[in-house]
Amino acid sequence: MAEDKYNLKNPAVKRILQEVKEMQSNPSDDFMSLPLEENIFEWQFAIRGPGETEFEGGIYHGRIQLPSEYPFKPPSFMLLTPNGRFETQTKICLSISNHHPEHWQPSWSVRTALVALIAFMPTNPNGALGSLDYKKEERRTLAIKSREAPPKFGTTERQKLIDEIHECMLSKAPPVPQVNSSQAPEEQPTNIDGEAQVNLQNAGAIPTGEVQNPPVAVGDRIVEEVHEVPVNTDTSPTNVRASREVPSSGLADQLLQKPENRAHKAADDRLFTLAAVGLTIAIVVLLLKKFLKSGGHGALFMDGS
Repeated sequence: MAEDKYNLKNPAVKRILQEVKEMQSNPSDDFMSLPLEENIFEWQFAIRGPGETEFEGGIYHGRIQLPSEYPFKPPSFMLLTPNGRFETQTKICLSISNHHPEHWQPSWSVRTALVALIAFMPTNPNGALGSLDYKKEERRTLAIKSREAPPKFGTTERQKLIDEIHECMLSKAPPVPQVNSSQAPEEQPTNIDGEAQVNLQNAGAIPTGEVQNPPVAVGDRIVEEVHEVPVNTDTSPTNVRASREVPSSGLADQLLQKPENRAHKAADDRLFTLAAVGLTIAIVVLLLKKFLKSGGHGALFMDGS
């Protein structure tokens, strides 16, 4: 790359050249990205579909456009390979893209964005701008087809770079796995706002000498935005276990009340029995008096009493 064509004192140029060197010195099997020779603000990239998903084995090409204020303003992204998750040749609406500059952090880089993009692929689109919701079988078919040939896009220089990236990624890509249709891969978890969360602390993409902790609301997480068109958003949190606690004091009171209730019941039974016996004796005495009176012995009975 002819660096003498650019103003090396320009912060954006300096940062981009630094990222190019880092990308070349520390390559990844999951992605590859390089700028055009004639314009370092435009990059071509290819990412590998995330493992254990319907995208596994696929090679997806795309384009990155960096603003002149980079890294203080976010880049824009578009996919060029049909994938069933993002529309092709349409700018993707993510919090790492220029659709939501309020979420962008200058400490992020092209590498960080590609790591996030891979993580976003198996998540639920929830109607986000530029997203698609194809069936998993259709996405698997597109993943296999993506390996056959790179997409056709742009000028001869762009196409040459796309072809080189595709050949390199294909040489490192494992065979397409045979996915059992009965085993449905789990989607990335989403929070109660329908937003996918991706932790980028281990992305290893923060250049030295750059802003490390810019004031931003999302902290160290990148969040896919789905508020543009909230369609069929399921805001119910999953795997929630509900339990009802019983205070220990209340339980003790219940245990103590049971013997007391039994004691009261036993006492009531004894009183009932004594009352029945007393009533029986009284009836017997009255019958005896009536018998003696009718037999002429009433006076004697009265005197004896």
